[in-house]
Order: sequence, then C-alpha cells, then structure tokens
Amino acid sequence: MTRPTLTETAIPGLLHVELEVLTDDRGWFKESFQQEKLEKLGLPHLEIVQNNVSFNAEVGVTRGIHAEPWDKYVSPAFGKVFTAIVDLREGPGFGRLETFELTPQQGLYVPRGCGNSFCTLEPNTVYNYLVNAHWSPDAKYTLVNLFDPELNVPWPLPKEQLIYSAKDAGHPMLEAVAPIKPDWDE
Repeated sequence: MTRPTLTETAIPGLLHVELEVLTDDRGWFKESFQQEKLEKLGLPHLEIVQNNVSFNAEVGVTRGIHAEPWDKYVSPAFGKVFTAIVDLREGPGFGRLETFELTPQQGLYVPRGCGNSFCTLEPNTVYNYLVNAHWSPDAKYTLVNLFDPELNVPWPLPKEQLIYSAKDAGHPMLEAVAPIKPDWDE
C-alpha cells in the first residue's frame, strides 16, 4: 500500500489516515501532517494555528468526550490510543459513534462538532493534535459523559481500570445535549 491513504468513515467529515512510518536501527520517522499530500487525498484545508501535545504516563488514561469549536488533526507521536468520536452535530448522524485504535502510523481528521475522546493503551503515550483555532477560556465546548449508556463506548479496559477526571465522568448524557448547529463555513 502506498501511503498516506485516506478513508472516509460513517461520520461525515471524519477521516482516517494511514501514514508511512520509515524505520531503521535508529528508530523511526514520519510525516505526521503533510498538507499538500493529504489535501490531494481529500483532507479539507486545515489552517493550523496551534499544536497541542498530551503526555500520558499510564495505561488507561481516558480523556473526553469534548467537541471543541475547531477542526483538529490527531496523530499519536508515541504509544497507542483507543479513540472514540461522537457526532454531536445537528442532523441524522447525531449520536453516531466511531472508534479506532491509533498508533503513530495513523491520523484522524476530526471536524468541529464531533466529540473526541481517547484512552491510552500503552504507557508514556504522546497524543499530538493540530487545530485551526487558538484555545481560549471562552471557547464553547459541547461535552458528553464518558460512560453514557446510550453511546455505550466499548472502552478497552473496565471502568475501574480507567484513569479519568470526575469532570469528564460528570458531563451530561447524550439525551441532555443540544445538537450543535453549524455556525461556520463548510
């Protein structure tokens, strides 16, 4: 297979990317995000303004489910994550769930309006993501409970083995979440 490759998912706009990782005796190298190549495959133009990195020392660190008011491109720099994406946009796909296991060989384009969460599957996982808007304390997030029974996210570890914040576990259930009405140019 020639890489990178891009695959559409069941959630409109959510794109799964397979990346080429070159390895030798010294380690590995990848082009995590090469705009021209990815756009030729169908990735929307992403005007990157911020790069965020989350280091997670333990297996089972779980974060999310957060839908931020920006698009993001996710690709682990080290380790492996289980990621769950939920479509929170107004329309027939509201509440649709997609899950993936991501290593440094994959990436995901997550359009705004989709809730993103992840659980680390290896110690010392580095979760890297690029966004097209600056973080702001005034940003409006749409949040969903990690353990919503309607979503029934198939977390890879039992709940008692997950490491999560009380805040993330206390977010509203999907039934109480107002669908996000697009207020951006698509």
